[in-house]
Amino acid sequence: MRSLTTSMKRASVAKNKRCGAGRCEQAIRSYFGGILNGEITACEKMHQVAERVLRDLDNTDPLYPYHFREEFAAKHVVFIETFCRLPSGKLGRKFDLETFQLAILSVIFGFVDAEGLRQYREVLWIMGRKNGKTALGSAIENDLLVNDDEGAPEIYNVATAHDQAAKGFANAWRMVMTSPALAKHVRKRVSDLYCDLNMGSIKALSANTNHLDGLDISGAIVDELAAMKNRDLYDLTIQGTSARRQPLVLEITTNGFVRNGIFDAQYEYATKWLDGQATGEKAERFIAFIYELDEREEWQDESAWIKANPGLGTIKSLNSLRQNVSKAKDDPTFLPTLLVKDFNLIENQSQAWLTWSEIHNDETFDPADGSFSYAVLGVDASDTTDLTAACLLMMRPGDERIYAMHMAWIPLRALEQAEAEGRRGGRDGVPYDAWIARGLLRTSATPIIDKREVLDWVDEVRERCGIYAVACGYDPWHMRDVPTVEAYEGYFGAENFKRVIQGAQTLSMPMKELRALYKENRIVDNSNPIAEWCRSNVAVRSDANGNIAPDKKNQDPRNRIDAWAAECDAFVVLKDMMDDFKSMIGG
Repeated sequence: MRSLTTSMKRASVAKNKRCGAGRCEQAIRSYFGGILNGEITACEKMHQVAERVLRDLDNTDPLYPYHFREEFAAKHVVFIETFCRLPSGKLGRKFDLETFQLAILSVIFGFVDAEGLRQYREVLWIMGRKNGKTALGSAIENDLLVNDDEGAPEIYNVATAHDQAAKGFANAWRMVMTSPALAKHVRKRVSDLYCDLNMGSIKALSANTNHLDGLDISGAIVDELAAMKNRDLYDLTIQGTSARRQPLVLEITTNGFVRNGIFDAQYEYATKWLDGQATGEKAERFIAFIYELDEREEWQDESAWIKANPGLGTIKSLNSLRQNVSKAKDDPTFLPTLLVKDFNLIENQSQAWLTWSEIHNDETFDPADGSFSYAVLGVDASDTTDLTAACLLMMRPGDERIYAMHMAWIPLRALEQAEAEGRRGGRDGVPYDAWIARGLLRTSATPIIDKREVLDWVDEVRERCGIYAVACGYDPWHMRDVPTVEAYEGYFGAENFKRVIQGAQTLSMPMKELRALYKENRIVDNSNPIAEWCRSNVAVRSDANGNIAPDKKNQDPRNRIDAWAAECDAFVVLKDMMDDFKSMIGG
């Protein structure tokens, strides 16, 4: 260890002689100050980050627990630049940190408490693909393994799939092999990289790794957080750091197509943190660096591309990005991939019908405020283990918006089976347990949900909110049994219990009109997560005449659309009876 430590000291001295003392602080002031004064083009969130970082850098309050110390930042920066080599591309070349990388690493490692322990324990770093996150992650892993003064450090490459986690592990090993100094002290064993200086290791960690419990993590690189469909592996990683003095969990990721997963939860938390709305221990130990376009239209503005790609023109090829943009202009099916992976905009899936901005509406309403009187019901029923979904659509006099109330049911047996099979995140990779706790999803004791439970819910809404359902649209495929049909016809009247055939002839025009309402944010549903998830899963097929219908044939059964189907069925009926409905509500 003495030889490597001596080399570190010599490298640090040489670096300071070349660059002057305070290089890391200078990088912070230059980069984040450049963002604030407009010299560096950046998104709104990075402007917020810059304000926080510079405020903390200039904080001289002796009672404030954390302050920037140059030597702590330089210790890690110098190690990476001196001993780490690129694991791919220009293989073996020294790691020359870009300005944004130097500034961000200086922030992560330079803010410490009175004992010299790091302030930041969790870092969310979002940027477009091909901005050097793989190489940087490998360098940080090796730094934490060798250079973090941690006894027997355990460093993990964390990813949902084993292949992805193993890829990060392999990159770290290639970096060791191309670095003579690291290769002297780090060797590859069957399942890890082992450092003989401190008995530390680097391992791959995925959802199918045996013995996930009992981890003792000092450092983790969470690869492609946006690909995680549930938060179990993330939670285990965070929990596994509890016994360490100054653990570091670094989530370097692009956006992805998985919605309502851990990425969205972290992004939402980061937004609250930047807005000053997050408090407590996590907020104190958390920092986010989010590179993204501010507006969707900016994808065609080359001057804005750097907002999501801080390494553009140096690490990331400008010409390659131009080619991708050109491809998206010619091929609309490629556009969602470009927007998500290169510009970190929120989309759902590349073949999806709706964009995220169309799916999500922040507006809220109170169904019990007395302004609603009548509704139209839509029902998408199930026969076995699928969701049964219901949606009430309401309008108010003089208001062109449509207000939606959703409820869904799932057999309890299906959830119990998922738990027994070890799927901790629940069935379909979505947080059913959380939705149940919020009262958005109900369970049924029977394996086949009794569709008459929907009528009980409609009665509850009437009693609680004074809203009367006057008609119902339904998919007849799962509503065929005589007792159910008789119950609904008795409730609404046979003439107001309307079949909605699930084909282009019936659905094409209503779907196009519904999408126009989504685009204008005229469907208000209190941001119901089940409805948003189901909308995000809708894929469409079209015929030669441009008519569209849901593409259920090629639908992944885990990507359920039931809540949207209920919403669509209700809309078809509401549209057909719109004049009468407006007369009923007095509009």
